Amino acid sequence: MKYISTRGQSPALHFCDILLGGLAPDGGLYMPEQYPQFSDADLNAMRAMNYRDLAYAILSRLIDDIPAEDLRDIINRTYRPEVYAYTREGQNPEDITPTLKLEENLYLLSLSNGPTLAFKDMAMQLLGNLFEYVLAKRGETTNILGATSGDTGSAAEYAMRGKKGVRVFMLSPHQRMSRFQSAQMFSLQDENIFNIAVRGVFDEAQDIVKAVSNDHAFKAQYKIGAVNSIN
Repeated sequence: MKYISTRGQSPALHFCDILLGGLAPDGGLYMPEQYPQFSDADLNAMRAMNYRDLAYAILSRLIDDIPAEDLRDIINRTYRPEVYAYTREGQNPEDITPTLKLEENLYLLSLSNGPTLAFKDMAMQLLGNLFEYVLAKRGETTNILGATSGDTGSAAEYAMRGKKGVRVFMLSPHQRMSRFQSAQMFSLQDENIFNIAVRGVFDEAQDIVKAVSNDHAFKAQYKIGAVNSIN
């Protein structure tokens, strides 16, 4: 499967190529060239799957340039109960995203049981393991540049901390985040994590990231990737 830019001016690429690149060169977002189709039988089978098997069933239709066994291993290492351990009383961390019954036929899906208590842990933890895997296979390194007002920065840093071949440079508005999220980020001592406080608001930090992303020569020279919603 290949991915194409929403602006239609960039070459179609495989998953691992867009994973490291972030935004398409034309400034668009990469989307699947064709969306996978799931039959009624597929959907019925998914009802009985645990979270890891369900993630593999879906992601294996979207990622065809990582061997099946390797992809399953990445997923299994990502979605572990010890990573998503912050459940409510009575919930099972093995479910990864357990539900809480509010009333008859009404349930609340828990997405904030990960290491930073933010829903972005659900994707970021996988992204960190994918980055490390692809970079190791290619013998490359990357510098992740991001901007955050809280959730993205914490989730990205906890997903990338200690990952080989990855360095994270996270911009955040000086003294404009919650004390909890500031403590999460600025207390990390990992050698590959760099927190940069910007005097201004989040949009000004995000503008810096966008400007770097639009400088294709600079981005290529310093192997800059992204973890924000803009990628």
